[in-house]
Amino acid sequence: MTLACMVLVGASAPSGVIPARSLPVDAVRDVVPNRVMTWNICNPCEVSNADRAAEIATYAPQVVGLQEACVRDVERIRGYLKSLYGLDYHVEYGAVLRHRGRCGGVPWNPGAFGQAVLSAAPMTDPVNVEYPDGGSEDRGYMAVTTTVGGQSVRVFNTHLAHRRQEAVRADQSGVLAADVARYDRAVVLGDFNAVPDAPELGRIWALAADTDPQCRPSPVGTCKPTTDWQSKFDYIFLRGFAPLEHRVQPTPYSDHHLLHTDLES
Repeated sequence: MTLACMVLVGASAPSGVIPARSLPVDAVRDVVPNRVMTWNICNPCEVSNADRAAEIATYAPQVVGLQEACVRDVERIRGYLKSLYGLDYHVEYGAVLRHRGRCGGVPWNPGAFGQAVLSAAPMTDPVNVEYPDGGSEDRGYMAVTTTVGGQSVRVFNTHLAHRRQEAVRADQSGVLAADVARYDRAVVLGDFNAVPDAPELGRIWALAADTDPQCRPSPVGTCKPTTDWQSKFDYIFLRGFAPLEHRVQPTPYSDHHLLHTDLES
C-alpha cells in the first residue's frame, strides 16, 4: 500500500522547473512603457518557448505582436515571462486556422494558429478578422485597444500572404488599411511578406510611416533587413506617433528578427 502511494505521488510530481536563461547585462529589468515589438516566432520550428520568452524579456516591451503563433506556445511563453522574469502580460489571440500539423493537438481538437498580442496593460475591444482571400494559407489581422507610453492606442497585428502572391497581399492590405484609417493613433505590427517598395503596401504607406525614419517605399532606401535572407518583411507602422529609437535584433530562435521601437509619449 505504501509503495503504491509512493508510485502515485512520484508519477504526479512535476518533471522539473526550467531555469531562467541568463539575460544579457544590458537587458531591461521591467516593462518599458513606451516600447512595442513585433516578432514572427517561426512555425513549425524546433524552438524552446523558454528561449522565446527570454528573447522577449531582454527588451521587455509594453506590447508585443507575435505571428505564426500557436495558442499553446503563447501560453507557455507568457507563463515563462511571469514565472522566470516577473513580467506579467495580458493576452489576446487572432487565430485564423486550427491545424494539428502546425500546433499539435488531437484530430478532433487541433491547436489554434495565427497572431497574438501580449500587453502589460489591459486590452479592450478586441477584433479578429480573417482576410476574404488568405492565399495559400488562411491569414488575417487582429486589433486591440491598449496603453502605450501612457496613451490609448489601437494596435493592429497581421501576417500577409506568402511571397509571390502580390495580388492577394494587395487585397489584404486594402482590408487592413480601411480599418487603420479609422484611428488617429495606431500602431500596425506584423510580417507583411513584402519589401518596402512593393506596390501592395502602398495603401499602408499612405496612412502610416515606418518606425525607421530612413525606411521609405523606395528601391534605394536604407531599410534594415528583418529576415535571415536579408529582406525587410517585418514592420512597425506608426500613425499619430513619432519614434524615439528602434532596433532590429537577429535571433537564433526564428528566421525573422526581433523588431522593437520606443515611441514619443
